[in-house]
Amino acid sequence: MTTDVPPTAFLRPVVGYDGSPPADRALDAAVRLLRGRTGSIEVLYVAHLSSMVMLSADAIAEVESDFNEIEQELRAQAGEQLHGRTEAWVFQRRQGTIAEELVAAATEIEEAHPGDTVVIVVGSSSHATHRVVGSVAVSLARHSPVPLVIVP
Repeated sequence: MTTDVPPTAFLRPVVGYDGSPPADRALDAAVRLLRGRTGSIEVLYVAHLSSMVMLSADAIAEVESDFNEIEQELRAQAGEQLHGRTEAWVFQRRQGTIAEELVAAATEIEEAHPGDTVVIVVGSSSHATHRVVGSVAVSLARHSPVPLVIVP
């Protein structure tokens, strides 16, 4: 199967990024997708509050502070990884369920830029439990309204 992107189409990869090795591979893949094309990478960190944290206002405030620190670290890490490879990227933090937020971001970009090609890029999970309960990549494979690249 080929997924040729017309060279004139503006390409907008949305990369799920949490600083893990699979996320690093996904970011590298997005850079390779852009090679020879016009486009911009949307690096997306999704902060997720567990149901236990949601029970306490103090816990929410503490976790939000942690999310702010993590966001700054991940933004810097992504910047280092992309330095000298592409200048066309933005970093965004969203909150919620990872797969749902990646789909929402891709949908928003598609609606705002109807002629552009939007693709979600994620790394595959290496956690054994995800083979049983599912992973972000599996959820996206079932629900993504745009092309999906799962990087091994």
